[in-house]
Parts: sequence; C-alpha cells; structure tokens
Amino acid sequence: MWRAVDQDDQTLDILLQNRRDARAAKRFFREFLKGLPYVPNRLVTDELRSYAAAHRTTLPSVPHYTDQ
Repeated sequence: MWRAVDQDDQTLDILLQNRRDARAAKRFFREFLKGLPYVPNRLVTDELRSYAAAHRTTLPSVPHYTDQ
C-alpha cells in the first residue's frame, strides 16, 4: 500500500499494488501529483529504496527525507 499524508496528518491518496518496487513508486508519485494544485515542499518517506529511485526521476527538486 502506498499512502500520501500531508503535514496535518490528512490522508491525500492511497494506492494498492502488489509490489513496492521503483516502478510502483514512480507510478504512485505520478498519479498523486496529477491531482495536486501545487508541488510539495518536501518528501518524507520510510527507508524503502524504491522511494529514493522514484524521487530522483519524479521530484528531483524537492528535498527527500527518510523517517528512521
């Protein structure tokens, strides 16, 4: 499951997929960003490496932080 949450802990989007690989992460980012009227000012994820791979190609100008 992929889930996007804003700074106020409001769930913005959820996508269920069989895999959590880079391809799935890129798809989630693209689908999620289509509906946003703005570009996020930061991206915070867990340490799953597929997020970093998707970040490099989808949101390279947005700082990426991992939750430890």
